[in-house]
Amino acid sequence: MHTRRWTVGSLCLVIVAVAATPAGAQDYPTRPVRIVSDAAPGSAIDPIVRIVADRLSQMWGQQVIVVNLPGAGGSIAVSAAAKSAPDGYTLLVAALSTFVAAPGTASNLPIQVPRDFLPVGHLGGAPMLIAAASWLDVKTLPELIALAKKNPPNELTYATTGPGRLTHMTGELLANRAGIQLLMIPYPGGTRQALKEMQSKRVSLVIESYSGLMSAIQSRVVIPLAVASPQRVPGMPNVPTVAETLPGFQASGWQAVLVPRGTPDAIVQKVNTDLIKALSHPEVSKQLARYQRKQPALSPAETSAFIKAERATWAPIVKQIGLR
Repeated sequence: MHTRRWTVGSLCLVIVAVAATPAGAQDYPTRPVRIVSDAAPGSAIDPIVRIVADRLSQMWGQQVIVVNLPGAGGSIAVSAAAKSAPDGYTLLVAALSTFVAAPGTASNLPIQVPRDFLPVGHLGGAPMLIAAASWLDVKTLPELIALAKKNPPNELTYATTGPGRLTHMTGELLANRAGIQLLMIPYPGGTRQALKEMQSKRVSLVIESYSGLMSAIQSRVVIPLAVASPQRVPGMPNVPTVAETLPGFQASGWQAVLVPRGTPDAIVQKVNTDLIKALSHPEVSKQLARYQRKQPALSPAETSAFIKAERATWAPIVKQIGLR
């Protein structure tokens, strides 16, 4: 009899636990959610994250707060997110360079999934754009390469979002492929800070995605020389690809949404489903299209496979350019 009571009681506990799991995911979120981003306010990715956060806030009926923690090649944001409770209330937006940066460029990097975090979904991406200060008086990538070869080594400087970031890797790859020497100047404060320095003639070039340079291009503060996509992009049909000068050259940035290890799978799947819905919303799609963004609808497993493939693509390039 005692054994039977224990069995029935245990069975009831199991039933209650099983019933509670999907309900928790179904009710999520019941309080504000943080999105930790390593991008500085006003940087290229910042408006993208905020557009998605606003839509999720509307869908969930809970405030989705973007927390900007730039610096140290992304390791500040990564560390903060890793220390958060694995309950789905802290999401991390991590960029390509967070997964492929050369060891030693920043502490705790490169991160790996699922060793460090669980992938939730893909936030989309855009190709890198190489742009020159209007006062530099170069209008094309071949003119830039010719100027760099004519001038003393490292006289031409280019702004990046920090050592080991994709903006840095793109600049080093460009220099390597073109046979020139450029001096990298990091601006953890983001593109806004870099453009101010450019106007003061402290930096000659900037490498960033279109979302970070759109206003500067429209106001003619910078001149777009080339885009690092396989083909010319619809929004800039007159801007050549880097590959038209340096065959095979490609460099596109992207961001993934992650959660700390231990986060329940039901929560991961719920956030993934809602993220895809948010990205496919007509108004969100319209806004992101202005920034030349593409948003593939990837599951957590597909996001993990995508990250793995990107690591395999960039690892030999990082080794080739000797990034330090």
